[in-house]
Amino acid sequence: MFQNIVRCFNGKENKNKIKGIVVLMKKNVLDFNDFSASILDRVHEFLGKRVSLQLVSAINIDNGNDGLKGKVGNVAYLEDWITTITPLTSGESAFSVTFDWEEDDIETLGAFLITNNHHSEFYLRTLTLENVPGQGDIHFICNSWVYPSHKYQKGRIFFTNKTYLPSETPMALLKYREEELENLRGDGRGTLQEWDRVYDYAYYNDLGDPDKGSKYVRPVLGGSTQYPYPRRGRTGRPPSESDINTESRLNLVKSLDIYVPRDERFGHLKLSDFLAYALKSVVQILKPELESLFDSTIDEFDSFEDVLKLYEGGIKLPDGILKDIKDHVPAEFLKQILSTDGERFLKYPLPQVIKEDKSAWRTDEEFAREMLAGVNPVVIRCLQEFPPATKLDPEVYGNQTSTLRREHIESNLDGLTVEEAIRQKKLFLLDYHDALIPYLRRINSTSSKIYASRTILFLQKNETLKPLAIELSLPNPEGDQYGAVSTVYTPAQQGVENSIWQLAKAYVTINDSGYHQLISHWLHTHAVIEPFIIAANRQLSALHPIYKLLHPHFRDTMNINALARQILINAGGLVETTVFPSKYAMEMSSVLYKDWIFPEQALPADLVKRGMVIEDSTSPHGLRLLIKDYPYAVDGLEIWFAINTWVKDYCSFYYKEDDTVKKDVELQSWWKELREEGHGDKKNEPWWPKMQTRDELIEACTIIIWIASALHAAVNFGQYPYAGYLPNRPTISRRFMPVQGTPEYDELVEFPEKAFLKTITSQLQTLIGISLIEILSRHSSDEVYLGQRDTLHWTSDSEPLEAFDKFGKKLAEIEERIMKRNNDAELKNRFGLVKLPYTLLYPRSEGGLTGKGIPNSVTI
Repeated sequence: MFQNIVRCFNGKENKNKIKGIVVLMKKNVLDFNDFSASILDRVHEFLGKRVSLQLVSAINIDNGNDGLKGKVGNVAYLEDWITTITPLTSGESAFSVTFDWEEDDIETLGAFLITNNHHSEFYLRTLTLENVPGQGDIHFICNSWVYPSHKYQKGRIFFTNKTYLPSETPMALLKYREEELENLRGDGRGTLQEWDRVYDYAYYNDLGDPDKGSKYVRPVLGGSTQYPYPRRGRTGRPPSESDINTESRLNLVKSLDIYVPRDERFGHLKLSDFLAYALKSVVQILKPELESLFDSTIDEFDSFEDVLKLYEGGIKLPDGILKDIKDHVPAEFLKQILSTDGERFLKYPLPQVIKEDKSAWRTDEEFAREMLAGVNPVVIRCLQEFPPATKLDPEVYGNQTSTLRREHIESNLDGLTVEEAIRQKKLFLLDYHDALIPYLRRINSTSSKIYASRTILFLQKNETLKPLAIELSLPNPEGDQYGAVSTVYTPAQQGVENSIWQLAKAYVTINDSGYHQLISHWLHTHAVIEPFIIAANRQLSALHPIYKLLHPHFRDTMNINALARQILINAGGLVETTVFPSKYAMEMSSVLYKDWIFPEQALPADLVKRGMVIEDSTSPHGLRLLIKDYPYAVDGLEIWFAINTWVKDYCSFYYKEDDTVKKDVELQSWWKELREEGHGDKKNEPWWPKMQTRDELIEACTIIIWIASALHAAVNFGQYPYAGYLPNRPTISRRFMPVQGTPEYDELVEFPEKAFLKTITSQLQTLIGISLIEILSRHSSDEVYLGQRDTLHWTSDSEPLEAFDKFGKKLAEIEERIMKRNNDAELKNRFGLVKLPYTLLYPRSEGGLTGKGIPNSVTI
């Protein structure tokens, strides 16, 4: 496909010619609603309004008006645009371009300028030049939308795949480097348009919709001590009419086109174009239709068999509602929600947790196992003192001392006393008491009826956990200052006592589900990573080694977060509909952000903080797990240290000593802005790394990659396998524990399954919740997984490429060990009675609903 340099002779030697190949995707391939784009672009091409490119020297300076910039070569044009017809199914097209090579002016290539004089934008993938004199093949990795030139104030420039620290940047490229960053920062004014490339900060002031009424008012998150929060990307939309501090919202009926920088938008192959339609359909079509349907029917499941019918045949809908859905829901989504005969609705795939055994989820063994190998294995901690302590201020919340006593648990400690069990590190705690007590009174004023909870577990000789007692607490009805009113429940195997124990476990699981969705998942991965993305694009050039290291771990995150603000976490959105804190959900996550500490997001630090490991020089990596069969930690530590080794190898190539880190002006600006702007409500915290040493840089980058890849995978892609069957992980409780002498208690005695189902998530909430997590648990068809890049030529430096290859091979070895562990019958926590293997940290996956795979970034 490539041609060598051609020399033209006309009596004497003339200019050299360099052939290049540009790979791009035309708009008409990416936007099926704009068939005119291809025709108009061809008309523009015919009229001479073409796509032009100019090479930029990395050595030779142009002393013209711009001063100190690399010389720019003659204009060259993409060839054969009119005759290159791109089939709608193929995607990418390759175009030739021929440059004049003036060696005395260009000498060494550093960049190229591109001008799009067409009617519509295109997605520029790469430019490759072959056999450039003295340089061989040169690769430009672009991966960017290029809009018509009149949309830009500055021209578009793309650098070669060479990597330069700021101090090492050739003088001819330095001003181009600085101007490109200035373009990406913008001026902080105005509503941002789709072709803008501006990365800027804003508070979460777009969740509420006060123009719709007081029911939709929500506090601004970020910028205050009361409601601190990470920053999100600025859109520049005007304020709402009712509240100048609240940003106006898009009309969901008309648009999902919330601004994010264009290159952060989902790729054309991504299931996420489907995702956007699917989420919109759930909110705009399915939710109202379901609410209409269930307004006229009994809003309950009567038995677990009723729930199972969702996976066997779906729901029979009235013809009118079915027709309305077919008329409004995109065809691709219809395939997902309708049965093969098209007459039944919401036929879900069978969740893995009930695939092999329909009742094992109810056992104490599975209840405990999921704290180590489920969708939220990041909260359980070793119990250090008994009864469990509280950190709540007694001046505000009164006496919050636990009512758990040794007589509740000591008979089940295999002959140990409580003190001996604590000393031998055999007792563990799942604690949602302090997190929920401050919000409990408000949450319970809604339709939710929940408790704060503490759960004590015992580590048995076979490495499995056994729940010993559950404490459920409510605020004192006389006022918060009077402390909590608590009841302790212990396991029972038969009769109404067993039914009460099952409900106690359900209340704990509801807390775990809500905390997982709002904190472990949304806050600790999606929300906290966005400021790193914004700051990196504002302060780190595409030439910078740390930008090249981290950029794959930022893909699609701003886009999915923007969709979340529009559909999921907004006032009246799907999260408020399906998770127990209801309208207080995001406000509560803001309060819990106060506890977020960046260095503690490192997996080893997190495990140490929770008391789940002991530092031990004789153990791998100097850490010994208290629970040897803790699947999340066992697999996670292997992944963590593989990432850490890769980052160390990479950073050590560019930063030979600490002084290089200190003197890297872009790196220091990035880290300063990240702390002072991106996580500005925590800018004065003493725990931020100072970014003065290579070790600090390596640790910080490892944490960022861990959060964006493995941590997110561990808490996201198990959602449907575990929680697709709602009785296993209910998200809402609608009534309190039945009291003896009431009709609810009598119902629990006579119809325990019905009473259980009437207590937890309703039918309507179940259907909406399952629809949501089934969408959010899927891998896209173009997912890029940890240890992969979307191009082979992402850098021209051979040592980093070799280190990355070593990283990929290390991950392949980890995959083999994970599968081996999953086949070891002695490791009971990896399979459990439900026979669901722990694969959430298995690095690779196919597309779809697989329950495994670690994407590079928070893509969904």
